[in-house]
Amino acid sequence: MINFRLLRHLWMFLAVAEEQSFSRAARRLGMSQPPLTENIQVLEQALKIKLFDRSRRGAQLTPAGAAIFPSVKKFVEQMKSLEFAVAEAAAGQTGTLTIGAIGLALLNNLPPVLDKFRVDRPDMTIAVKEIDSVSAVPMLLSGDIDIAFARLEGDLGPTIKSVPLAEDRLAVAIPRTHALASATRIRLPSLAAEDFVMFARELSPVYFDCLISACRASGFSPRVLHEVRTVSSQIAFVGCGQGIALVPASMKKLAPENVVVRPLKEVVNVVTTAMAWDTSRNNPFIEQFIAVLTAMKPTRKNAAEPA
Repeated sequence: MINFRLLRHLWMFLAVAEEQSFSRAARRLGMSQPPLTENIQVLEQALKIKLFDRSRRGAQLTPAGAAIFPSVKKFVEQMKSLEFAVAEAAAGQTGTLTIGAIGLALLNNLPPVLDKFRVDRPDMTIAVKEIDSVSAVPMLLSGDIDIAFARLEGDLGPTIKSVPLAEDRLAVAIPRTHALASATRIRLPSLAAEDFVMFARELSPVYFDCLISACRASGFSPRVLHEVRTVSSQIAFVGCGQGIALVPASMKKLAPENVVVRPLKEVVNVVTTAMAWDTSRNNPFIEQFIAVLTAMKPTRKNAAEPA
């Protein structure tokens, strides 16, 4: 039997932990502070551990509180998903497919496939989450998502299968005033002395490592001055005089007037989007979605920014 009182207490714990303040958590929950404090005390007594240290800085998690925080957060998210699934079932929907996608896929690869899938399966509910490439495989393995659209290559594990959907040729974004700006194509070794603005490795290690490898193959290790969260930010930093950036050639259309994007003389192709799923999960909806995408025969051509 579901212990709804415990669920309520965990929900309150999560709010206080995230807000790091009982007063802010109370406002977020739409309640006054005294009953919130009382409920947290009841939870501490039930668990036989102290969850928060209160001071002028607010409410800080104790080591015990910090230890249970990830599990509580995941549990609350699962309960939200359950609530959503129950509501959809009551509305006549027969299943839910959860898709995680990076910014590129959300803009380009995913919408046409979703439109077609909804025509074929109007009884299905599609839930879409924005993810980083680095979190795609862990989320597939944990079951948090059923399908991932992300920048993925190489061996992803024994049960993860991926299909490349889009790729692009590498180019360089440089200030319009740069000495190489007038060149039709730029040799990669000529950039050895430059400061680089790179896409953060923690968000897409495959993409980052691909760029580093390309530079090393040309005889140098790039001097990375900044790591940013999007390719459009790379170009923006170039426009602010913070260095140069290696970017997909299709990003040329997003460059401001003070930045030019020139193709490299060397041919370096990068995968910008791949679709991946966990083959160990027996989910017929995944197979149906893959069948729809395969029938559409998407072209491996990039059109926007990775994430």
